[in-house]
Amino acid sequence: MTRGIYVSATTPGSGKTLVSLGLADALHRHADRIGFFRPITSGTDPERDPTVTMLRRMFKLAPEVCRSALTGAEARALLAAGNRAEIDARCVETYSRIAKACDVVIVEGTDLTGQDAAVEFDLNARLANNLGLPVLAVVGARGLSPAETADAVDVARRELVAAKCSLLAMMVNRADPAAVAAIKAAVRPGASNRPVYVIPEIAEIARPTVGEVAAALTLHQLAGSPELERDIHAIKVAAMTVGNFLHLLEAKDLVIVPGDRADIMVASLASAFSPDFPVPSAMILTGGLAPDSHVLPFLAHAPFPVFASPEDTFTVARAVSEVRSEIHSGQRRKVAAAMGAWARNVDEAELLERVSLPRPATMTPLRFLHELIERARSDRKHIVLPEGTDVRVLRAAEILHRRDVCELTLLGDAKDILERAAAHGIDLNGVAILNPETSELRERFAAEYQRLRAHKGVELARAREVMADGSYFATMMVQLGQVDGMVSGAAHTTANTIRPALEFVKTRPGVRIVSSVFLMLLADRVLVYGDCAVNPEPNVEQLADIAIASAETAARFGVEPRIAMLSYSTGGSGTGTAVDQVRRATELVRAARPDLPIEGPIQYDAAVDASIAASKLPASAVAGQATVFIFPDLNTGNNTYKAVQQSSGAVAVGPVLQGLRKPINDLSRGCTVEDIVNTVAITAIQAQGTSLPDAATEPKES
Repeated sequence: MTRGIYVSATTPGSGKTLVSLGLADALHRHADRIGFFRPITSGTDPERDPTVTMLRRMFKLAPEVCRSALTGAEARALLAAGNRAEIDARCVETYSRIAKACDVVIVEGTDLTGQDAAVEFDLNARLANNLGLPVLAVVGARGLSPAETADAVDVARRELVAAKCSLLAMMVNRADPAAVAAIKAAVRPGASNRPVYVIPEIAEIARPTVGEVAAALTLHQLAGSPELERDIHAIKVAAMTVGNFLHLLEAKDLVIVPGDRADIMVASLASAFSPDFPVPSAMILTGGLAPDSHVLPFLAHAPFPVFASPEDTFTVARAVSEVRSEIHSGQRRKVAAAMGAWARNVDEAELLERVSLPRPATMTPLRFLHELIERARSDRKHIVLPEGTDVRVLRAAEILHRRDVCELTLLGDAKDILERAAAHGIDLNGVAILNPETSELRERFAAEYQRLRAHKGVELARAREVMADGSYFATMMVQLGQVDGMVSGAAHTTANTIRPALEFVKTRPGVRIVSSVFLMLLADRVLVYGDCAVNPEPNVEQLADIAIASAETAARFGVEPRIAMLSYSTGGSGTGTAVDQVRRATELVRAARPDLPIEGPIQYDAAVDASIAASKLPASAVAGQATVFIFPDLNTGNNTYKAVQQSSGAVAVGPVLQGLRKPINDLSRGCTVEDIVNTVAITAIQAQGTSLPDAATEPKES
């Protein structure tokens, strides 16, 4: 039976899209098939509803299960004609088609922005009842005192009960951050005695971006940076002398200036290129005036976008002030801030317990990656990123901070990092920055490094030099418990990342070798491939070690380990040095860990295909259903994971390093921002020392 939730605003401007987004993320991690339905879109085309478009993209939902039914104009015409039954019939019909293909459907009601909000409120209540769905009611608290907010909650609850709606939960959104505690104390739980969730106003969501302003005003970009995903903190109209203007200019201001004011343009550029002065988010040149030909070449190199508008300064300033920021723009920074706010303020377990969702039967790549973030966030750890000047690392740090995934420290010169972040519109507020060269920790770290490497003849002077290196400094932070884990490699080699760890972090007790796995996210399951990144030609003992470590990593990430020791023959059908090595390694694993299901030597097809397994190894508990694949050498493993990735569309997450005493992970130098986010989440989970639900528990370190 399909379950559904009706998200209904009870006041205009409630920000219910944040609630729909957080709910979709939560439900996607707990159900195989989710759908989204907006009975009435505010736009003119149901297929181009912005929230529908965002959720289709984020959660890879097909148009058939993520859609709208009517436009606002159609609904108003039917209401004016007194034909509410037609609205109900069309919405029920569309919802029923979506529900047939889904386990749970989110229905988002109207915005209550029309002339008669009471009519819209009644319409939402009727639709919820006709669809047979419980209501998650959203009260907007912007501009309200705690007492007024509590009254608004009571009124909304009372009206929904009077309309005979089944109430799932009440949410207060857009609350004054300073008044959240007072609002929680003031609101009353009602007859159901259920909690009222309170989500504060999030500045990162409320602020428009340069891209949103440019789109709203149809601006022509004249020069400067192409990066438009920059928050605008304030508008500054430059109608004064340079001295007075610079006194008022602050970081991330949008500067609006007539196109003939070369003095303001040059002053803004000078400020942007000076590390101690603010960097504007963008500049709009007004009046249709072309900048001086001597200034234009300088504007071409501006670290912020420069636009031109034919309108006068006042008209442009007024238009910019009217631009509203929306989560449904889909910008990952806003989405990250929204999901972070949801996670911090909503008890998902309590809320979803009342929905009674069926247990997911498959693990999709998207669900796995979302669960990584949620798992990391459940027990926040501290991760250090030594490559603090890499823009990809900075963007990932911003997203991780906004989503509240973990504590972060960036290494590098603070001025350099902040200057680079400002030039790319990245907000690092709340992210710690530490310079190894000037940190007071350097001397302590050098002394510890000398002690640990004394057997290699390392002297203190040399140790001080070594600790100026970001990788060594970050690894020592992990070693001494200053942070819980490290992620590096975006701009350095794997050897650069691993070498410090091998020198003094060392392997876990009983582990002979550091190895790696890739988590291969197929359409309906997760497989583990090892070792595909570190050890070129492991011997028998090392191969066994890799198998055990890979099984433990699989269990930690929710994959039930069934190990296939791969070779070019299956069972006893083949002979040769390479096959014998795999056979002996399999025997070592069985002796050391008799609890682990393992088969080897076995060919890949027999490991994954049940029909082939039935003919080659009919009595095997692993053949045909293996989840952990151990390759005999790096050449085979690296080529295989890339072949599977490219030919099947699988998502390869990793490499995930294993065997070290503390979590340290390597990035590919071609990594994306998403790769960095995922690897940091993996490292945080490793630092937690616990397994995902329903996975085998990894033995604790001695």
